[in-house]
Amino acid sequence: MSTMPSPILRAAPTAQSGFSLLEVLIAVTIMALGLLGLAGLQAQGLKNNHSAYIRSQAALYAYDMTDRLRADRVAAIAGSYNLTMAASAPTGTALVNTERAGWLAQLAALPAGDGSINVTSAGVATVTVQWDDSRATGGSATETMQVVSQL
Repeated sequence: MSTMPSPILRAAPTAQSGFSLLEVLIAVTIMALGLLGLAGLQAQGLKNNHSAYIRSQAALYAYDMTDRLRADRVAAIAGSYNLTMAASAPTGTALVNTERAGWLAQLAALPAGDGSINVTSAGVATVTVQWDDSRATGGSATETMQVVSQL
């Protein structure tokens, strides 16, 4: 019995050599573009989140002043708390002056924050808070929040 060596099977050479490298290059390019898109979405999300934070702070400051007006209703209806936009901080130790100065100091925490107060003789208080929201919009954008309340 003679044994013959078994033939070794070899794969035939393919004409597609290097094709896998091209596939990897295309996949990496597509993935890089997708990641760049995600980075852009993340940046826009951060801008919108900051804008929402500033808006909520403005609402808190407006309601804070409304509560201060209710606490000193007689002086508020008399017009002692009235304040125009871009007014300088009141000086003095009277309650009305310290309340308005404290409120304007709070508004200074907003970007270009400012505010106004108008209380009518009927007891309707209009508190306006204004700030610059250019970070979220990419340009000059003055935002305003107004709270109208019966004292």
